[in-house]
Amino acid sequence: MRIYFHRQFDKQYSRLPAAQKKRLEEAILLFRKDPYSPVLRNHALSGNWTGHRSISFGGDWRAHYKAISDDEALFIAIGTHSQLYG
Repeated sequence: MRIYFHRQFDKQYSRLPAAQKKRLEEAILLFRKDPYSPVLRNHALSGNWTGHRSISFGGDWRAHYKAISDDEALFIAIGTHSQLYG
């Protein structure tokens, strides 16, 4: 799986606490191997995020992405549930 990161994603990543950065990095490694691992709780989004998917990486934290193809994904946003949907 090839993964790309949107500029907004990079900016949000730089602001994460160290513990969340580590959790996200572990989730991305797992995503590369198995995007639908139950640990990631990968699911389709609706509403303003229709056409995107989300993975979890610890507690209330989410990373949203858009599948570009069967083996490519563009990660777009990071935040807590309330930050992304509020």
